Amino acid sequence: MSPGIDPITLEVVREALSSIVREMRITLVRTAYSSILYEGEDFSCVLMDRQAQIVAMSKGMDHPLHIVPIAWSMRAVRERFGDDIAPGDIFLHNDPYTGGTHLNDVAMIYPMFAGGELFLFPVIRAHWADVGGMSAGSLSGRVTEIYQEGVRIPPIKVYERGRPNQAVLDLIFGNMRGPRDREGDFRAMIGTCRKAAERVEALLARYGQPALQACVEALLDRAEARMRARIRALPPGEYVYEAYLEGGRERLEPLRVRAAVRIAGDTVTVDLAGTSPQTAGPTNVGPAMAPTGAFTILKAFLDPGGDINSGAFRPLTVLAPEGTIVNARRPAPCGGMVEVKYCVESAVMGALSQAIDGKITGDIKGGGNHCYVGGPDPRDGGTFIFYEYPAGGTGAFEGGDGSSAVRAFTESDMTTIQPVEAVEQKYPLRVERTALRVDSGGDGQWRGGLGLEREVRLLAPRAELSVLAEKGILPPYGVAGGRSGAPNRFVVRRGGEVVEPSPLPGKVSAFPLGAGDVVIMQSSGGGGYGDPLERDPALVAADVAEGLVSPERADRVYGVLPSAGGVDAAATAARRRELRAARTTVTLGLADDLAERGVRGIAIAASAARRLDVAVGDVIELVPPRGAPLRAWIERVGDMTGDHARVSREALTMLALQVGATVQLRVVYRTR
Repeated sequence: MSPGIDPITLEVVREALSSIVREMRITLVRTAYSSILYEGEDFSCVLMDRQAQIVAMSKGMDHPLHIVPIAWSMRAVRERFGDDIAPGDIFLHNDPYTGGTHLNDVAMIYPMFAGGELFLFPVIRAHWADVGGMSAGSLSGRVTEIYQEGVRIPPIKVYERGRPNQAVLDLIFGNMRGPRDREGDFRAMIGTCRKAAERVEALLARYGQPALQACVEALLDRAEARMRARIRALPPGEYVYEAYLEGGRERLEPLRVRAAVRIAGDTVTVDLAGTSPQTAGPTNVGPAMAPTGAFTILKAFLDPGGDINSGAFRPLTVLAPEGTIVNARRPAPCGGMVEVKYCVESAVMGALSQAIDGKITGDIKGGGNHCYVGGPDPRDGGTFIFYEYPAGGTGAFEGGDGSSAVRAFTESDMTTIQPVEAVEQKYPLRVERTALRVDSGGDGQWRGGLGLEREVRLLAPRAELSVLAEKGILPPYGVAGGRSGAPNRFVVRRGGEVVEPSPLPGKVSAFPLGAGDVVIMQSSGGGGYGDPLERDPALVAADVAEGLVSPERADRVYGVLPSAGGVDAAATAARRRELRAARTTVTLGLADDLAERGVRGIAIAASAARRLDVAVGDVIELVPPRGAPLRAWIERVGDMTGDHARVSREALTMLALQVGATVQLRVVYRTR
């Protein structure tokens, strides 16, 4: 506690600062023009200090993906303008290479002064539905450089001493679709920041700048102390895991995120060396996103109840090599930054599971699930842009099922899916179906939550579909023996036929739609926890009765067979013995000669390949008794006897197993 600050005053100030941020959210929802803001709430608010530290955000409501990178954005402003910042100045920024997320997320930075010096900054980062680029909505799965994604805004002063820089604003809005909504959202952001500034000035009048500054420093120090205490409770050492993204345009060309988590004393270092080089596709991020993903996981698992500010960030160091997908350089596109951040989270979570004895959750949906339908609006002659980002299932955990169709623990309290009435009133679309996606939750002793399924019919003569999503091939993993959730799926139904809008699932750019076409969005379920054959048969029967699990899956995966009014216990026990005996297990050996092609390789016996019906190039996962499974690409088949498999030394380390251990193999993806 800072000298002279009593605990009651500190708590009053803490709550007052958080209340200011909550009021910012309410104000923007009530004044924004775009449905993605007033319905989807795809924005976040924060108070920053002059050292670019997070002072206050609204816990559970503002998105760490938006907020944590603000520190980089603020440093970019200070580097560019130095002391040339005056009362009444307002800045915009969205450049990924200097702390932005993707181009659609535009940050407004509003400096405040106290005693003639910079003090606090109300800041908003809001998703603008379009910022230009090659397709309506700006996000596309088939871009090759950032210039195709829209207008890149370096730190720029759009208001100077209270006067708008109209030439700059005209240039920005003149390169965006739907300029009326963009300008309306811009004005709503200004009004929101001004209201926050009034509230901060009231606090200054009540407590004075020295006392308020002391409270801010005390809150940061307290959060730091809490996080360091949680880290000290972990076993020291290095823990490694890797996760994959679905790179490519015509076929799967996997991209790896490798995370080595080093715990030493009260500090954690996350080293991402070994991650894939930056790509010409949209799955890249700038320097701010990898630290954001790593911090989100550590905070969520080690200190979920503490304040979220930059103090909690101090014990963490993230090493993200330049020129990789986690720290890309120009002109790499960065539209898929949500997807890369999620992959960093999956990798860090897999590594952390080794340090906390498997006390971890199943994996979650693949990212933003960005789905755009846009085109000429026949009602007013303008352009409509419908943006949906369906939530999915969350992962199961020891003792509980995942939640269905909600935002994940790594996200904010954004709207799960936009209301039917809002969609149909604003756009030439009809929502024909919204439901939970049956059988999408990862099977396990504890089942992953279910994803969503939504069907939207186009009523306009023509439009275009663009999708940027992950985990359409490599689904969210289960843990401790749990199975994967269903992969994401985005398709079009045309005249009774289902059409795949791109060769690689989830990577769609301006696919032409006609009147009557139906866009089908199916989001992934969360990964399961524990062996599905250990799930209480009564819970499986309840899932079937509620329509969450089909009778076929209850039989084929859980081994649960019904009887009149309940479960046939004897038949279920026999079926479970049959399913357990049918599993493919192998004894692990060592092979140091597996080629390194950016993915984890494995060699398996011909007998195991036949049982799994897999071949060279297919993806399988090795399932340890605790923690996350290791996914591997089959490199060789048939160079050993019996049910054996050979992996690298590092693969054994990731699995926390030794040579001679037995593991189950499961199919993830067949290339044919």
